[in-house]
Amino acid sequence: MRIVCLDLEGVLVPEIWIEFAARAGIPELCRTTRDEPDYDKLMQYRLDLLARHKLGLPDIQKTIASMGPFPGARAFLDALRETYQVVILSDTFYEFAHPLMRQLAWPTLFCHSLEAGADGVVVDYHLRMPDQKRQAVRRFHELNFKVVAAGDSYNDTAMLGEADGGILFCPPENVVREFPQYPVARDYDTLRAEIDRAFARAG
Repeated sequence: MRIVCLDLEGVLVPEIWIEFAARAGIPELCRTTRDEPDYDKLMQYRLDLLARHKLGLPDIQKTIASMGPFPGARAFLDALRETYQVVILSDTFYEFAHPLMRQLAWPTLFCHSLEAGADGVVVDYHLRMPDQKRQAVRRFHELNFKVVAAGDSYNDTAMLGEADGGILFCPPENVVREFPQYPVARDYDTLRAEIDRAFARAG
């Protein structure tokens, strides 16, 4: 009874906000959970920028529709699901993730939701629950699952710490420095090997 919990952005797909920032010409939107550990502060910053530039949900969805997973992500995920159950725990939004989930063959996704006005302007965001990544792993433990988790950002570290094994995948150096207890993988073959090793240690 083993579950792998993966972050979405930075592990399986590019950072949506960074892609959108580049295409919209708004470098300030490149700020992500790799830079800002306070998610509420980060989201308020993003919503303010979108309002200032009069950009709405359709603008972001148009960018996402042209994106795809990282090379090798689908094959990695397919192979992983032959051995383990896999759940994507992400701080993205269902309104963003749909076209990307299609390209990954619809893995299970727990994330959040956005609220937009009739004009498409994003007015608020709604967390599925506070600290959802840590809480999801905790509930899987209560269901008697062993859990190994992988992510790349500050907002993944609570999930990694709650799991039976935690792995950083292609993290920025500031996260590596602050969380030296986690092994680092920089390609999918290494990540798969670290996942297998973590479950072997967990018994």
